[in-house]
Amino acid sequence: MAPKWRELADRLAEQIRNGEYAPGAQLPQIRDLVEAGEGSKSTVHAAYKALEAEGLVTSSRGHGTVVRERAPLKRLGIARYDKAKWRDGDEVAFIADRVASGRTYKRNEQTQTVSRVPAPAVVAQAHGLPEGAEVYARARVVKEGAQPTHTLTSYYRPEHVEGTRIVDPTPGPAGRGGGFRVLYDAGYEIDHMQETLFARIPTAEEVQLLQLAPGEWVVELHRTTYTADGTVVEFAIGVHAATRFAWTYDFKVPDSAKAEDESK
Repeated sequence: MAPKWRELADRLAEQIRNGEYAPGAQLPQIRDLVEAGEGSKSTVHAAYKALEAEGLVTSSRGHGTVVRERAPLKRLGIARYDKAKWRDGDEVAFIADRVASGRTYKRNEQTQTVSRVPAPAVVAQAHGLPEGAEVYARARVVKEGAQPTHTLTSYYRPEHVEGTRIVDPTPGPAGRGGGFRVLYDAGYEIDHMQETLFARIPTAEEVQLLQLAPGEWVVELHRTTYTADGTVVEFAIGVHAATRFAWTYDFKVPDSAKAEDESK
């Protein structure tokens, strides 16, 4: 049997999802639910903290507990990297997510710093370099309005990007089409990627940088980008506020047995 705070949290979550508590609406004061027989003060407090950790509400001194105003951004999977978006247009990945979510954006909502750094172990392994070899690190903080949504740091071999717009620290994407277009123009057309996702507790620095609610986790992304001949041209690490994204993948279901028969 679930503890009483969990039962209360689940019931309130259902009321939020079905619209009984609309975005921006304030949930009852803790003392009001206690008086209504929903449990002790600690029970109601635990239920509210669970709702906050799940991204359904925010709590602040003086404002109480309020239903979040906005739905999570749709974070596209394969479709966000469509070559037609960045090669032929100017819809870089974070902008593709905003368009798919029906949300507005400004190019300067992506800020960045660029520096040459010794490659950490995971970066060196991805690029096939000795640990500590120099690489370019292009670190971005992406915001929606005033609220940060995620960070993304891309690591490049200097010989691939030296003298290009990728090493320009001007806020916003690296010119029309962003970094993938820069690589394309330099003769490194991206062909395939590998993405690995995992959830974890944020560091104290990430809590502050991403303005995370108490108890909110992050989703860390590792992305390795290859050319057709297998050259790694980018390794990126992203840290996403878990409740600010819904991850969407649309892909053809493989049939390896059929593919094997056709190759005979």
